[in-house]
Amino acid sequence: MRSLFLSEEELGKKDDDHKTVKSTGRRRLSWQPARVPPRRSLKRIGVLLVVAAFVYIFVHNIPILGPNDRMRRPTYLPPGTRQPPPAPDFPSGGMMHPPDPIAQPAGKTNAQVPMVNTAERGFDGPLRFLSLASSLQAIANTRGGQPLNRNVVFAAASLKSASTLLPTACQMGAAMQNYVHFVLLGRSTIDIESLREINGVAQSCAIVFHDARPDSAAISTDRRLENSVFRGFHHINQYIHPQAILVDGSNDEEAFLTRGVTRHVKLSKTSLIELPGKASKDIDWIAKVDSQALRMWDKTQIDILIQATPGSFGSLKRLLRSLAAADYTSSTIPHITIELPHHIDVSTKAFLQSFAWPPAHVHNPTNARRISLRHRVSSRRLTEEESVVRFLESFWPAQPQQSHVLVLSPHAEVAPHFFHYLNYVLLEYRYSSSAEMHHWDRRLFGISLEQPSLTLEGNPFLPPLFQHPEDVDGREGGTPNPFLWQAPASNAVLFLGGKWMELHDFVSRSMQAKENLDITPAILSEKVIGKQHPSWMEHALRLARARGYWFLYPGEEVAEHLATVHVESYTVPEEYSGKHVSNGSPSDGASDIAVGDVKEQVRSGAELPLSPLSVLESLPNDGKLWPLSALPIAAWDGAEVTFQDLRTRAGDFELAFKRDVGACKVESKIGQKPLEPMLAQDLFCNVP
Repeated sequence: MRSLFLSEEELGKKDDDHKTVKSTGRRRLSWQPARVPPRRSLKRIGVLLVVAAFVYIFVHNIPILGPNDRMRRPTYLPPGTRQPPPAPDFPSGGMMHPPDPIAQPAGKTNAQVPMVNTAERGFDGPLRFLSLASSLQAIANTRGGQPLNRNVVFAAASLKSASTLLPTACQMGAAMQNYVHFVLLGRSTIDIESLREINGVAQSCAIVFHDARPDSAAISTDRRLENSVFRGFHHINQYIHPQAILVDGSNDEEAFLTRGVTRHVKLSKTSLIELPGKASKDIDWIAKVDSQALRMWDKTQIDILIQATPGSFGSLKRLLRSLAAADYTSSTIPHITIELPHHIDVSTKAFLQSFAWPPAHVHNPTNARRISLRHRVSSRRLTEEESVVRFLESFWPAQPQQSHVLVLSPHAEVAPHFFHYLNYVLLEYRYSSSAEMHHWDRRLFGISLEQPSLTLEGNPFLPPLFQHPEDVDGREGGTPNPFLWQAPASNAVLFLGGKWMELHDFVSRSMQAKENLDITPAILSEKVIGKQHPSWMEHALRLARARGYWFLYPGEEVAEHLATVHVESYTVPEEYSGKHVSNGSPSDGASDIAVGDVKEQVRSGAELPLSPLSVLESLPNDGKLWPLSALPIAAWDGAEVTFQDLRTRAGDFELAFKRDVGACKVESKIGQKPLEPMLAQDLFCNVP
């Protein structure tokens, strides 16, 4: 085999130029000049030709792989460059919004090719992105190389979709919270500057444009364009790492873009937000949400819990109709759980059988029914303890950091845009960069949709007034804006998943501690909440007072656009009907009269009419939410307090609860358990 690759010169040498081979005897082998048969030379030439042909075919037909660990580096072809550009070295700082790079070098624009028929769109060759490299290399100061950043990407392939998205992108860029990028894909031959001029995009919009259209896009097949979207976003992800991708969810957008971007987000796990055709009005609040909150857009889940009481079936139907008429655009449809009493009238049964959820106007490709009905077996009236247990067992968050529950009374009615407000406030006060920096979720128990006019004891309630940050001297006297209150709500309130788990653990340990004690302490036996409210609120209030938790209330001006409670159809909670209670509640001897008195007390509260305004139209401060730390605070009894006062009150109540209920040695702290998230074990020393 060695002789096969010897050169002709070597073949002509004599053996004395080579190492001699010794034999076992004295006789030496005679040598003759080596001659290679012509057949061996032809074989050598054939092997070389085969190898050369294989290398040529492999180089010119390198497969286009998906974005995995063995994928080739992104291949761009900017003018005058053959090798792919290196990944940018991101600096430690930079300006908030970089100057808009020109997607194509000066003097060169996209060639205006003539429109072609669908039958002529048959090109399916390898992909090349001729204009993408220059804009990606110009955004190093956005820190796109880091997984967590401020980058948000809008993408469109249809010019109609681009016109739909650009106003929202402009509003988000002008808010100066995110680095806003707009990616143009698809077959259009319009250049970036013309796109900006047609849609009136000024420099103040602070949008960075990227041209991610492949070569020969006008004559490409839909399959090639879908792959170009998929590959283009892979390259964009390496340089930008967008926290969210926003596309047009209407029929104006090209189907290949939807398919391509869906393939990409399945691999990258990036949040995909499909905006409606009327995004600038229905969901315009999204422009005020930062990138960290948008990252959780499609990862949060809100469930709805409704506890129907005997005699409230008419109100239940009204509530369900209002839920079906609400707008759930671009959101995950909530799952509804309805707790039904033992006795149900015929009309309610027929209504629940025909009630469609999700409603018909909501996109539901799988036709799944996201509603659960729980019918009680026992016909006897529930006790206070049984009512609390049944309430807390109705929901459990699968992922406490992302799963939350909206508790609705059957007497409530929601406005069409209530779910937009709920998502907006939840994203801002739970998942935004400010919320994570200041740990707002540590004290936020829930978010109320109603504005109460009475305290928990039934007295008139005057909410604390909001002092604008610029009014340092307090000359304006404050305004009735959103505020924080320690008192829980029961008619329309969202509980955060982690706090719900802590309340669940708190009630369980409280019941077990009560059984272990010979004498029930006053903290557990004293009722500070009127019996027009359900019994579980007493436990929620104790936990809020011990931890210093609060609920966010919208204020009267905002509440009328969210939810209202119909007091004319109010029914006393089942656990208190016909039972002797304080605070003007029914007695055993005169239950009918007493129940009427309690109803009259509830009906004395104001009922707010619902308004169909959008979220930003109803919110003060031009729709921008104030920092949670800037809102006024009210203690559980309605008194206005400072944050330091609230902490002092919480510390005193916590020590009293540990001593009287938890049987802890508060002075020595011997036997006390550590504080754990979503648990109440540190408040109890007598419960394992």
